[in-house]
Amino acid sequence: MMRRIWILLVKELRDAIRDRRSILAAMSYSLSTPLIFAAIFMSVIHDVSEKAQVVIHIEGASHGPDLVRFLASAGIVDGDDAIDITLTIPSAYPKQMTDGLPAQLWLTADSSDKDLQQPLGQIRRVIEAYSAEMAAIRLVARGINPKVIQPLQLNLKDRSTNQSKSGIILGGLLLAIMLSLFFSGMNVAIDTSAGERERNSLALLLCQPTATAEIVAAKAGAVALFSISGLLLTLVVSVLAFSHVPWQELGFSLNFDPIAALIIVLVCLPIGVFAATLQLYVSFFAKSFKEAQTYLTIILMLPTAMIMAPVFDLFTDVLRWLPISGQQLAFTEMLKGEPLPLSQVAWATLSTLTLSALLFWANVRALKSEKVVFAL
Repeated sequence: MMRRIWILLVKELRDAIRDRRSILAAMSYSLSTPLIFAAIFMSVIHDVSEKAQVVIHIEGASHGPDLVRFLASAGIVDGDDAIDITLTIPSAYPKQMTDGLPAQLWLTADSSDKDLQQPLGQIRRVIEAYSAEMAAIRLVARGINPKVIQPLQLNLKDRSTNQSKSGIILGGLLLAIMLSLFFSGMNVAIDTSAGERERNSLALLLCQPTATAEIVAAKAGAVALFSISGLLLTLVVSVLAFSHVPWQELGFSLNFDPIAALIIVLVCLPIGVFAATLQLYVSFFAKSFKEAQTYLTIILMLPTAMIMAPVFDLFTDVLRWLPISGQQLAFTEMLKGEPLPLSQVAWATLSTLTLSALLFWANVRALKSEKVVFAL
């Protein structure tokens, strides 16, 4: 039996590899998605991180030399190659400061310009710090302890770690990782079911002296191998790409190492089988190749919903034991630095394999029906 399944599996793999353009298209998701995520994270970090030096236009610098020096100490300077931000210090500024009145400053910029939002925020924070320092000096000059205007002082004991902070970032990437199992094997699943039926080779294969269960096992095995290959490619590219993202500028480091990637692969093996049997089942009941593509595109909403539901805290107590969502929640805990919840992984794996077995049995029954084999 195993020898026949192996022969059929080799046959399915050879048929799949012949269509190289289709395989490359399927694997392009696994290759491009981590690179896109890395590029997005690098862009966001570049936008939110404070610049070492911000060059702006400062009008009336002679009216507030102490303020200009304070700004320069924080990296905000006046220069010819300035960005489109102008700080105006009016001529009335020195008198207002001397009289203890609120001194007026004008900051001119286009707040809708995405490139100016970070430097605008940085300038505001520096000026607010200077304002607080001047307020304290005014109170001291009047014999008042500056602390009297701070009746409460809230101190935060942050128990988060580098790994727990990075786990939040990786939550979005886990969606792409899990979906790679479905994208990578989708074209193979369609070709080995609806595609073979259109080429009139499915009926010929079923006429051979081999059990229907062996044929389904070979087809599911081929699809699962491509699904796992896509997952491996996604993880390898993720480990390489994420190592070049400057996470330290956000105040933490990202420990997405090969060991974490290996654990994800091992836990996702049953999901690869589930994805293969599910896609085959849907493809067998499609009347044509194009119809199967449409159905499987819609089916992708199922794993997406299972992955996104815990993010919105929907039915979390139930979802942690179900396929896909259970593994997703377990990975989130692991990447936050917590121990991998083995009992949760075990139950999620059991439910995944149970559904896979039911879908396998449903595929065997489907191939015994003339309506499915001949698309009647």
